[in-house]
Amino acid sequence: MMTFSILIQLAEATAMNFTVHSGEEVTKTISLEVDDRIVIKFTVVGQTASTLDFYIIYPNGTVKDFGKVGNLNYPFVCDKAGEYVLHFSNRDSSEDKLVTLDYEIQHYIFGIPQMLFLTIIIVVVCMAAVATFILMGKPR
Repeated sequence: MMTFSILIQLAEATAMNFTVHSGEEVTKTISLEVDDRIVIKFTVVGQTASTLDFYIIYPNGTVKDFGKVGNLNYPFVCDKAGEYVLHFSNRDSSEDKLVTLDYEIQHYIFGIPQMLFLTIIIVVVCMAAVATFILMGKPR
């Protein structure tokens, strides 16, 4: 049960819907560590045009501008720890837009996915416990 609760906390996937009103901008912040793998996906739905201006500001101040997009699937590997700010801008439109955002973060330890790393540790501990039990049960 304890292992299950630990593994649940490590799953970091988020799906959300939000509205970007005309003339406004919505920001979402994601906290990442070095070597995290992330995939950002979103879809924009509008009445006449289904696009928004989208850009990401990295922790070092670099801006990655995607321009006007309606669908995006952007995977990348984090090379600097910190806050990554996603900007959804609807300043040039007169209609509200609905955005469906989905992102998944996969943490890595020593170049191994964190879930696999923890699974290996659990297996090793279980094997050591079984070996100890067997060795202690044998008469000498």
